[in-house]
Amino acid sequence: MKRLKKLGGGLVERVGRRLNDLSLRKKLRVLYYFCILGPIILTDAVILVSLIRAERSEQAREMADVASAVQYSVTSFTETPSVIARTIYLDTSVREFLETEFENPAEYYNAYQRITHQSVLRGISQIDNSVVTIYADNEGLVNGSGFMKVSDVREEEWFRRYAESPLDPLLIVYDSPESGRMISFIRDLGGFSKEKGTDMFVKIDLNYSTLVADTINMKYDFPVYICTGDRVIISGDGPNNQREAYTAFTKRREVGLEESFDLYGLPLTVRVLRRTNTVLAFLRDNALIVLLLLLFNIFSPQLIINLIERSINSRIFRLGEVFNQVDSEELIAIPGDNGKDEIGGLMDNYNRMALRMNDLIDQVYRNRLREQEMDIARQNAELLALQSQINPHFLFNALESIRMHSILKDERETADMVEKLAIMERQNVDWSTDTDTVKRELEFVEAYLALQKYRFGDRLNYRVEVQPECEAILVPKLTITTFVENACVHGIESKTSPGWIFVRVNSDGEFLCVEVEDTGGGMEEDEAHALEERMRNASIDMLRGPGRVGVVNACLRIQMMTDGTASFSLESEKGIGTVFTVRIPLNKTERSA
Repeated sequence: MKRLKKLGGGLVERVGRRLNDLSLRKKLRVLYYFCILGPIILTDAVILVSLIRAERSEQAREMADVASAVQYSVTSFTETPSVIARTIYLDTSVREFLETEFENPAEYYNAYQRITHQSVLRGISQIDNSVVTIYADNEGLVNGSGFMKVSDVREEEWFRRYAESPLDPLLIVYDSPESGRMISFIRDLGGFSKEKGTDMFVKIDLNYSTLVADTINMKYDFPVYICTGDRVIISGDGPNNQREAYTAFTKRREVGLEESFDLYGLPLTVRVLRRTNTVLAFLRDNALIVLLLLLFNIFSPQLIINLIERSINSRIFRLGEVFNQVDSEELIAIPGDNGKDEIGGLMDNYNRMALRMNDLIDQVYRNRLREQEMDIARQNAELLALQSQINPHFLFNALESIRMHSILKDERETADMVEKLAIMERQNVDWSTDTDTVKRELEFVEAYLALQKYRFGDRLNYRVEVQPECEAILVPKLTITTFVENACVHGIESKTSPGWIFVRVNSDGEFLCVEVEDTGGGMEEDEAHALEERMRNASIDMLRGPGRVGVVNACLRIQMMTDGTASFSLESEKGIGTVFTVRIPLNKTERSA
């Protein structure tokens, strides 16, 4: 036993060394031929093909049974309307009533009472859920209660199709603007000797919901579609909303069986779709056979897989250990016999690269790193020196001195203007963060509008409205102000008569809505459309070009804050005014602590 183990161990070692000299391509061929093609083609193909064919044959038989059952169900559903129409057709009293020329509504009403109590019309509404309506070319009829004048429906789609068709009776499928999906059975009441006409007929609107329920309740194992041409009447695996128009059939590639038949002049097709999980169902039903095939295919490739794995993994592992140490100051060479295949060549090339890279690191990289560190330190020192020279507090102190001087001189209006200018300058200078609360942003807006009020006088009026719950929401700084500035410069400034600027900030629970409206000069339709497109597609490249880059800048920063989920709209009319609207999802915003 020990001798056998020794011989086996020596054989495995020799084969392993031989595999080390083979190219990876040859290794993959060995793996492919011995572990995939051989066992699968020779043992599995014939059995699996036979079982799949049997399963497909059984599925085809089941689909044929489903198609026949659906056809019988639909045909049976139209039998009751057919019987009702024939009964009305055979009742001569109904025809006489329709041919009577009534002089007034009272005469019609008395005759209507008699006909509904003495003819077959009595109790028809109790037979079926369908809606029965009798039409006649008689202007003496009063529309309602099952009777209507033909003149009132001549423009309807279903009437035109019935009038143009030589068939009688006729089944029609159409979309009604009032009722949605409709299926109607129409039969002429002109008499035994008359050809088909449109002066006297009965129309029975089948109950679409009942037909859908009868079809779906059959619970087929396959998705079933009842169609007329490419129009889907009933979908067995989708919504059948009567209020929606009929849809087109789009699953032709999935059709497994298709049977067509004609029902009272209406060409119908039953389309049965193939099951999408047939492979899984087949594997589940034949689990024992599949398990046996898998067990049979494990032993033959196992030895070859182990040998190839030993040849590749051992050297890949050694190569990986070396690459894990690339963060050290020197690259470490791979020791030992690496073989003659692609992996061995890669390991030898790495050793040569490591030797060369170590020389380059010593000669170039370390010296360049020292120079870069010194350069960065020098730049940082220069930047700190420049920053120390630009102290915004100097400007604020100067503005405060001017304001106090104006107060002492009793120049209150000038002092107020300087104070608002200081508020605006503080906002412009303080860029420690790119966001600010809605409340502070609107404070800046009011300061800006107050300054503009000094400029425009009675030509400018404004109102700022904000919901309290929106005040703590953070928005990109100076974005709302940009839209307000645009309203002043391009709206109020271009109008000689007094104007208003309205700033509204509110929330509907899902979006933060910012609206800036002005009653200024407005824009032409083409100009407004172009600006709206720039707002929606704001980018860095646009900021380098001409046009209203301020608005584009604000839109771009809002999109960057919201990951591109914000929306912008612009409405403007020349001589009337402009409305900017920004909608920001609340789940993309933050609140001030």
